[in-house]
Amino acid sequence: MRNVLLIGLLALPILCGFGSPSGAAPRGRSIPPARQDIYCLQGRTWGYPGNCQFSTYDQCMATASGTYAYCGMNPIYAFERQGRQLH
Repeated sequence: MRNVLLIGLLALPILCGFGSPSGAAPRGRSIPPARQDIYCLQGRTWGYPGNCQFSTYDQCMATASGTYAYCGMNPIYAFERQGRQLH
């Protein structure tokens, strides 16, 4: 019974057509990917700039919940914005 379930789970992506071109965006209309490095999980464990893999502050705070960590903006973007304002 386990083998049948395992085979079914492995075959599911093939049968459902994941990765097929029909699910892609139409030509000429590309959807820009979400930036996944805007917020950084920082703290004693992570150091500075930290684990910068979060696209929203809420995602970062959910990961930091229950730990001695906090979230901050990736310094690359923080200093980039500051530089643009000075000119």
